[in-house]
Amino acid sequence: MKQELKFKTNIKCMGCVSQVTDALNEAVGAENWEVDIQSPDKPLTVKGENLDAETVIAAVKEAGFKAEAA
Repeated sequence: MKQELKFKTNIKCMGCVSQVTDALNEAVGAENWEVDIQSPDKPLTVKGENLDAETVIAAVKEAGFKAEAA
């Protein structure tokens, strides 16, 4: 069953997105996530099956940023 998780982040520019890309691609797969850097909350949306919020938060933290469930 496909899920959608949303997180509030401090990923604020394309340079930041570039820094989290490898970690998020490894954690949830490329094409399964996006960050809206235009929104004030910089939401990270992750779509897929069998998603684990803690895995996503850890991947973002590993890249040097913060994510919390929205």
